[in-house]
Amino acid sequence: MVHCVTLKEEEIWDMSKQLEITSETIHLLRKDLSEAKEYASQIKSQITKDFCCMKEYIERQERNTLMFIEQEQEAAQQKIEETIHQLCVEVNKPTDIKAQTSNLPERHRYKGSLSTMNKITLDEKLNVVKSAVEDLKRKLEILLLEKYARQFPPVQPPDLYQEPNVCSLSPESAAKNPEPTISSQFSQWEDDVTFDLTRVHERLAITAQNRKVMVSSYPTGYDSSPNRFCISQVMCSQSFSTGCHYWEVITKNSDGWAVGVAHGMIGKRDKLGRTEHSWCVEWLGPKKQLSAWHRDQETLLHKDKPSRVGVFLELQKKTVSFYSITDKEMLLHTFEINTSNPLYPAFWLYSLERNGSLAISHTNRR
Repeated sequence: MVHCVTLKEEEIWDMSKQLEITSETIHLLRKDLSEAKEYASQIKSQITKDFCCMKEYIERQERNTLMFIEQEQEAAQQKIEETIHQLCVEVNKPTDIKAQTSNLPERHRYKGSLSTMNKITLDEKLNVVKSAVEDLKRKLEILLLEKYARQFPPVQPPDLYQEPNVCSLSPESAAKNPEPTISSQFSQWEDDVTFDLTRVHERLAITAQNRKVMVSSYPTGYDSSPNRFCISQVMCSQSFSTGCHYWEVITKNSDGWAVGVAHGMIGKRDKLGRTEHSWCVEWLGPKKQLSAWHRDQETLLHKDKPSRVGVFLELQKKTVSFYSITDKEMLLHTFEINTSNPLYPAFWLYSLERNGSLAISHTNRR
């Protein structure tokens, strides 16, 4: 009997001790959680201050740049107004026309010459400023969307596939004007395609988790690759040899582009649509012309520039079709394809000297 009592006392003591240990563990965990929250709050506060400083730097440069433009414009305007005033005074002098003309300074004898010179000088200065801002924007995009983003694990952004726009709607406006969600006859065949870092020209920067390509002012420092394009083209990593496949590309931010498909063995210097095993639709901004290309043969499409292009690849039927995407799909052109080799999504950007980008996008449809 005494032995049984002793055993129960030991069990009670063990349970009490275990409860005490558990209680202490919970206390320590709560303390750790509180400290972690406090530290995270401090870091968030510091990061908020750092980003505020960076935004302040950019806003200050914006104000200074706009002020410079206003000052230059006012200076040029003042020079032209002074010249106009001087010419009006000399024209109104009571002298004969011949004497009046001979007395004019040589630079005033040619109508509009000084005005034109001032305008050209102003235009040159403004173009320098414009180029500098565009270059800064491209560098920031590369830094923030590629190099900076690589330091963190993927997060769930609001919408990775919408083209970034610093002038986008406010949250309130977006709530009142949501982007329409519409049915798509191709949504069941939609593929998640991404740009291939080994099949892209060195002056094309790939960002946004390999779904955006844009012209860069400088070589991007990719690893050496025997398949790297020597012209401003890029291919996707994914290839298709059977079935139906669909993807969409945002084209509105490029003045010249081609969207298509190509055999994986396309040459480094072969332009899309100019070979036997590549097909594309192409918009050439300077000509304001939409065309379809295959085997170096052009078919004019007589359509407006699409802001988004859908590509539907039907390998059983051996066809590839291109659509202009607005609130519905409008067929631009269909090719018959004569190859059994795997085909890759492929793209071309017009001129490495121009600012432009293409982005692979989700269909945003039901």
